[in-house]
Amino acid sequence: MLWQALGLGLGYNATLVTIGAALLGGAAGGCGTFLTLRKRALVSDAISHATLPGVALAFIAASLLGFDGRSLPVLLAGSALSALAGLLCVQWLTNRTRLSEDAAIGAVLSVFFGAGVVLLTVIQSMSATGQAGLEGFLLGATAGMLQSEALLIAIGGGLALLALLILRRPLTLVAFDEEFATSLGINVRHMDLAAMALVMAVTVIGLKVVGLILIVALLIIPPVTARFWSEQSHRVVLLASVFGAISGYLGAALSAAYPGLPTGALIVLVAAGLFVISILLSPRRGVLAAMLSHMKFRDAVHLRQGILALANGQPVFEPLTLRILKRNNLIRPDGVLTDKGRAAAARAVLDEARWQHIRHRSEYEVALTQYDGLGPIERVLTQDQLAEIDRQIGGPREATL
Repeated sequence: MLWQALGLGLGYNATLVTIGAALLGGAAGGCGTFLTLRKRALVSDAISHATLPGVALAFIAASLLGFDGRSLPVLLAGSALSALAGLLCVQWLTNRTRLSEDAAIGAVLSVFFGAGVVLLTVIQSMSATGQAGLEGFLLGATAGMLQSEALLIAIGGGLALLALLILRRPLTLVAFDEEFATSLGINVRHMDLAAMALVMAVTVIGLKVVGLILIVALLIIPPVTARFWSEQSHRVVLLASVFGAISGYLGAALSAAYPGLPTGALIVLVAAGLFVISILLSPRRGVLAAMLSHMKFRDAVHLRQGILALANGQPVFEPLTLRILKRNNLIRPDGVLTDKGRAAAARAVLDEARWQHIRHRSEYEVALTQYDGLGPIERVLTQDQLAEIDRQIGGPREATL
């Protein structure tokens, strides 16, 4: 069944849910990028937790009025109003009191979530039917989802992704430089509100699929994952959307293949898996790349110090240094320099003499900040500068071997 789910072969409803989860994940990853750039990642946590009382109140109101309390549009409308109320509370506390934004977020999300839990307890004591399905909004549940509900989620995710594509450029400008964005005629406050509206829309749409507790992970993990692979903002947004879409697609497909597992948890676990892979394998910031870079630097230090020691008639006893020198064909098995080693030693001694001559001279300050003392000094000095330095130190020196 897993391969059928991955190939969208488990029926129309499962296909809609999987596509909708992928669109939702793409929108969440892109929106979350702007939250992390603006250092407002916790706002998504407040919005998600603030939706719970809205869901409960919408169910209660619909049941009392004689409507179907489990109607997804009704519950999403209630969650949207509740999330908006929570967001307004955070902004009011931040602007009108001495509370910092993170303290305001902590207060709001805890109070709203506590109110939601109380309301869910009240619902359990009601005679209305259908309350048993509300726990699906906590961790996400797509098993048994109606065709209309799946279609609503797919359309909502697609619209959120489309809005993100339209607003991508002004949101990026505001995230990096508010003053520059203002000079271009962009209203920073409106863009902040638009970003919050997108986050709220993604949160509300994702309640049934991911759940209000875990939706914050879908907003934060993909952007953090994308950051390992690029430093350019437009690429980070694109990659975050791709990682979010992959997480949504694979998580929903796994949930369709194994209906007993919560959809939201599977989506988050897939996102976490992509994050771990990025930590390990990212070519610039990954653990493996860092280890290789460290080993390369260590070998360069041993190579340079070993060559200089032999050039000045000093013995080398460090086993690692000897191995590196032999690996580079710079010494023979008996420890004597080869012809290649003699040339490298002469070059190293000359570069060391040049370095000692210019290291305290202000006219070479810029070049010296770029020289690590390991590679050829020609990388940071021009040929004219080298000629002048060699003239001052009495011409190029050869190593005494």
